[in-house]
Amino acid sequence: MTGSRVLVVDDEDLVRDFLAEAIRRLGHDVQTAEDGIQAEELINQTVFDLIFSDLNMPRKDGMAVLSHAMNRQPDVPFVILTAFGSIENAVEAIKIGAYDYLTKPIDLDLLKLTVSRALQRGRLVLENRQLRTHVENEQGIQALIGSSPALRKLTETLELIAPQPVDVLVTGSSGTGKELVARALHWSSPRHKNAFIKLNCAALPENLIESELFGHEKGAFTGAIKTRKGKFEAANGGTILLDEISEMPQALQAKLLRVLQEREFDRVGSNETIKIDVRVVATTNRNLSEEIKEGRFREDLFFRLNVVPLEIPPLSKRRDDIPSLAEHFLVRYGARYGKDIKIIEDDAMDYLKTQPWPGNVRELENRIERGVVLARDLVLTLNDVTLDATTPTADAGSFGMIPLAELEKRHILTTLNELNFNRTKTADQLGISIRTLRNKLNEYRDQGEDIPKG
Repeated sequence: MTGSRVLVVDDEDLVRDFLAEAIRRLGHDVQTAEDGIQAEELINQTVFDLIFSDLNMPRKDGMAVLSHAMNRQPDVPFVILTAFGSIENAVEAIKIGAYDYLTKPIDLDLLKLTVSRALQRGRLVLENRQLRTHVENEQGIQALIGSSPALRKLTETLELIAPQPVDVLVTGSSGTGKELVARALHWSSPRHKNAFIKLNCAALPENLIESELFGHEKGAFTGAIKTRKGKFEAANGGTILLDEISEMPQALQAKLLRVLQEREFDRVGSNETIKIDVRVVATTNRNLSEEIKEGRFREDLFFRLNVVPLEIPPLSKRRDDIPSLAEHFLVRYGARYGKDIKIIEDDAMDYLKTQPWPGNVRELENRIERGVVLARDLVLTLNDVTLDATTPTADAGSFGMIPLAELEKRHILTTLNELNFNRTKTADQLGISIRTLRNKLNEYRDQGEDIPKG
């Protein structure tokens, strides 16, 4: 890694000049300072990739320079230069944050190796920081695309509650982005360094959910051949997402209520109480008030979860976000499929903005992905984004006259057929639970649709 900026600090002219020349011959740009005060001035003015500093200097010593560098440029590797008799002080500097130390007289081969390794470490630290920033931007509040009043209100609320440990209930119809909101809440909170654990309450058999949530002891039931931690333990210090909370069996709802109130639970087959610190985010596409009236959901659990309710409006209620979302998905899938498509033509965008979108953001995403795959040009056209790619342009406007339920049925059956009738993949693609998909397919079969059972 040549061309790096290196600072050499030493009050001895010969040592300073020797180091500077040796490092320049390795292909790096070197600046020098003869004491700690001059070094601090340079650190304030220039971003360095590596710093060498003598430990014992008049006015300000190497420890002071190290402290200043850690405050101003904390990711820059710092190498201490010291006489053999002061190694203990150099080790102390490493404990504080220095990368390494070299003893005088400086061995040239060891200097070359130290420069190479230190610069490599600095590069890795920078890449890790950039990667973390990228992940946080992709999954934090910044990942919520759009500028509609409804989305601005949602993001403002998320910013307020993210630093707090409060539990959250996220509601909205399928495909609105409830899991994305949950992830944004986690990644924007102090918990983001710990785990984000997801459990889909509708995807597991009733007899397995308790073990998945709370874990079990060896021998607790048939097949429990070893002790196993549950999702709550795995999420300790972080966030747990209980997706489709309305599908949780009532017997478990009472146990979940205890966790929310006491922050403790017992593994299946154990009497030992385990304390946890977990934020719970629950999501549902059902009306929990109606579920309570029908006796399927506990009212006390609803009130405990509903401390801060977040309702995500359907895409049809925030059409101002459609252009931003469409362009975001265009970039994503253009990169995935190696197509340099950067523009959605006006007619296509107008069409997207007028559709009912019963599948919400997930449906829009699927539509753009399909359009990118089928596009024959560097511009996404109206034909590319219509529901059926073979539909002539002249008929595109007729979709607006089709009943919403029929549009939803067409979309579900088309996706099911494209995925070779794999129900698990279809439900995931549509952003709905397997149970919801099964109910829809049973309904369509009753209407005369030829759908294979499975």
